[in-house]
Order: sequence, then structure tokens, then C-alpha cells
Amino acid sequence: MAIKTGPGFGGLTVLTAVAPATWGTTYLVTSEWLPQDRPLLSGAIRALPAGLVALAISRKLPHGVWWWRAAALGTLNIGAFFVLLFVAAYRLPGGVASTLSAVQPLMASGVAFALLRERPTAWRLCWGVAGTVGVAVMVLRGKLEFDAVGILAGLGGSAVMAAGVVLTKRWERPPGVGVLAFTGWQLTAGGLLVTVLALTIEGPPPELSMPAVGGYLWLSLVGTLLAYALWFNGIGRLPVGAVSFLPLVSPAVATLLGRLLLDQTLTVAQTFGFGLAMIAVVAAQLSPDAVRVITRISPLRKRN
Repeated sequence: MAIKTGPGFGGLTVLTAVAPATWGTTYLVTSEWLPQDRPLLSGAIRALPAGLVALAISRKLPHGVWWWRAAALGTLNIGAFFVLLFVAAYRLPGGVASTLSAVQPLMASGVAFALLRERPTAWRLCWGVAGTVGVAVMVLRGKLEFDAVGILAGLGGSAVMAAGVVLTKRWERPPGVGVLAFTGWQLTAGGLLVTVLALTIEGPPPELSMPAVGGYLWLSLVGTLLAYALWFNGIGRLPVGAVSFLPLVSPAVATLLGRLLLDQTLTVAQTFGFGLAMIAVVAAQLSPDAVRVITRISPLRKRN
């Protein structure tokens, strides 16, 4: 009997998960190397140069209906998401912001049902709750501070990313357009939006130190250009319900980097939360039928 784990459970899923894994480095890079109190500038430098590089390499511009579709997807996946993400990050403790972002699988299930008629399964809904709990246990520490604007921004960021994932899946890439060009369209559109907001609200950029330049290069080339190319490729080939769980990898990586590089200790409870979040990511890629088959044949394998 063949075990159906969903398209790309193996290599494609792991490759797509590289994207949120690189996003998990953002907190470390931002806190250690980037100028403080310039969240919009960071979003603009992260998105726009990467988009222009992708356009220069692919040499392909949108056409027809894809001008406004690329603008819409770029606003959801990049522009609005970056702005809301940084607002939440600056107004909330990192643990609270990460926990709010962890509700994305549940939001994506609702948007997927509304736009794609992809009915959420009880299996994935339960693991969506488990993943949120795992991230909360992993990252919530000490006295919690709640800011209404920050809470709304955190939830809004999860909502626009969920909508962007579903619309990307619904519209798909136009025929003859590679993933690099498709990524470049969105990064450029979203980057232009964030750049206008950055110049209007924060003013001209400050003089950058060499560590800041290195940090921006990492976030732009690896954490954005490479990461979003892998991300959009995965969205096009994996089920929405499965791919929406992969961003849970991001706070897990951020927590591990804090432990390894910033001497932040990991409690037993945090280790449990990390394990629960990762189990939720893996379990969401499986169907309940596949789990039953694996459970049924495991003792046979042991006896053989």
C-alpha cells in the first residue's frame, strides 16, 4: 500500500522550509548589527534591492492582468507584511510577536476555505492549535507587556501573509514565467511600498556601519531573494494547509540562535515547546490515513 504524505513531503518541503529558517535569523541580525528604530528602512533595504536583482537576472516584466496581481501579491506577501511585522516587533516583546505570527496556519485555513474551497481538516486544525501552543511555550518568558496597536499589527501581519499564500496558490504563476521573475515582481512591488513609507515616516537613511551593511546583505540576498524564491516555488507545488505550517520554523530557529550565539538559556518547558512546534510542522504534512498506515506497519518492520 502506498503511503500518501502529500506532494513534496520530502525534499520539496525541506527546501521550502529553508525560507522560514532564514527568516528566523532576522531577530539576531537586527538586534546585533542593524541601526535601531528604523524598521521601515530595514524592510525597504531588505526587499527592494533583492527585487531589482531578480528582475535584472530574469529580464521579464509582468504583462496584462499580472501588473495589478503582482502589485497585490507584493503588497500582501512583502509590503504590508513587512510593515506590520516590524510594528509588532517594535511594540511587543519578541515572544508575544512570535506567538501572534504562529496563528497563521489557522488563518490560512479560513482564507483557503473562502477562496479555494479547500476545506480544513480536523487533523490540521488541531495541529495548528498545537503549533501555536508550542511556539508560545517556547518564546513567552518573563513579564508580558501587551500593546493594542502591537497586537493588531501582529495579527494583521499573520492575516496578510495567510491571504498572500492563498492568493499566490489560487492565481499560480503565469505560463512561461520562472520563479525568479515571479519573486522579483512581488519583491519590487512590496519594496517600493515600504521605501515610500520609510522615506515619508523615518526620513533619509543614516550612515551605515560595515556590520550593518553585512547584515543588510544577508537579509536581502539570503533572507529575502533566496528565501522568497524557495517560498513561492513551494507554495505553487504544496497544499496550502501544509505550507502554512512551515513559518513555525522561524521562531524555532530564532530561539536556537539565541541559545547558541547569545548565551540565552533554554528551559525544559521551552525545549518541550520547540519539540511540539516541530512535530506540528511535520504532522501537518501528513494525512491521517498516512499516519494510520505508518502506525500499522511499524511493528511489522520491527519484527522483520
